[in-house]
Amino acid sequence: MLVGRESELNELKASLLSPNPILLPVTGRRRLGKTTLLIHWAKDSGHPYLYWLASHFPGNTLLTQFSRKVWQLGHPDQTVPENFRYGNWLEAFESLAAACRGEQRHIVILDEFPLAIQAEPTLPAVLQEAWEGHLKSSNICLVLCGSQVGVMEGLLGAEGPLHDPIQKPLWLRPLPYAATAAFFPSYNAGQRMAAYAILGGVPAYLEQFSDKSNILQNLRHHLFRETSLLRTDPDYLIGEQVRDLKIYQVVLSAIALGAGKPAAIAFEAGLPQRSSADPYLARLVEMGYLHRELPVTVPAGKRRSSRLGRYALVDNYLRFYFRFVRPNLDLLAQQLPEEFEKRISGQLLSFVGKVALEELSQEWILTQARAGKMPFKIEQIGSHWGGGLQIDVVAINWEDKQLLLGATKWQAEPIGKDTVRELIETKTPRVLQLLPEEGDGWRPHYAFFSRAGFTDVARALAKRENAQLVDLIRLDQDLRNA
Repeated sequence: MLVGRESELNELKASLLSPNPILLPVTGRRRLGKTTLLIHWAKDSGHPYLYWLASHFPGNTLLTQFSRKVWQLGHPDQTVPENFRYGNWLEAFESLAAACRGEQRHIVILDEFPLAIQAEPTLPAVLQEAWEGHLKSSNICLVLCGSQVGVMEGLLGAEGPLHDPIQKPLWLRPLPYAATAAFFPSYNAGQRMAAYAILGGVPAYLEQFSDKSNILQNLRHHLFRETSLLRTDPDYLIGEQVRDLKIYQVVLSAIALGAGKPAAIAFEAGLPQRSSADPYLARLVEMGYLHRELPVTVPAGKRRSSRLGRYALVDNYLRFYFRFVRPNLDLLAQQLPEEFEKRISGQLLSFVGKVALEELSQEWILTQARAGKMPFKIEQIGSHWGGGLQIDVVAINWEDKQLLLGATKWQAEPIGKDTVRELIETKTPRVLQLLPEEGDGWRPHYAFFSRAGFTDVARALAKRENAQLVDLIRLDQDLRNA
């Protein structure tokens, strides 16, 4: 189902308003629903459209498939001749241009275009020639869609073959937390956040869970089936784009289990040298599955030289898979669900708290800032770590010398006075010392996020500092309303 894609759908609709031919790239990792979105848009537009999906077939086979689609577009009431194929790709694109001439707009979607490039490396140059010679004088909206983010960026970059005729790409991102309400209407806020921590905002993963079952029941149902998408997809996503899949698996496992710096990742992955992980990390960043992050408290002038940088998995489910599933494949193979749940149960709560509550708390602060409900304008938001100090949520405005420090707790007990005092009285002075001029003139603000609410004493202490107190119900409602 198409959920939470109103903004992207509006962008696609707006592209059809241009009187000029359009060459529109659409990209984003697999399973985000790009194909569903594009076909929905094309059908709803009322314009004639062509949808072609590239695959791992040889170039001649792909040309035959594409040729038949193009011929059918130009001859909608006739049957495609048997064994029909244009002589080459340029001829096929020229025929496509001819079929798309006239007053009526035609939508043409070339899906998984990077796979066609693998089979025909000259295809981008041929398409550019066809665009300049024929397609840009037609009435076409040509969509190039691809899940291999690195390949798409190479096509669209300043040195890419399609840079000149192409417009800014439409990037599909994972769905926001608010979309989980459409997938799991029967779940409460805590269950939705736990599901989001595990599955992230990937529609294909969210569709796997049922809100008729609890989280552990859903995990048991999917992880103990060898053909389940949640069991097979992580290795497929990585393996289709790289060689040496096993090395990438151990690198990702090392990061999911807590290693963040290249030397630590190389050590945990069993690689021979401290720098051995570097090419794998660079490739995973290019693919969009990793990013390098810094404490938000590091000033701009020191970010390049800071030694506090660490690598983190961007995708929630890959974090879950490489932390909990891959290390326990022995239990899955032996069909021992009770042992699996026993082995992961102690760490699962902290995982959900880290991934869901911490990140959603940061998102909540941003939504409040956009609504003008924060005490200052936020320039950056993230976390702080280093020097024996960890702060879950930090929002900062360098120019105005204001920052917000936040603590998150996924524990079953309410936040008490000790948590409030620790952040305000102990951690704040240490953070201020790290800021320019050792924090002189800076004004701190506070927020606390709790799964189980707050004690009366904690509320009283927080009120003195005008701190924001956000429980699970408020967090859930505010994010969904935003």
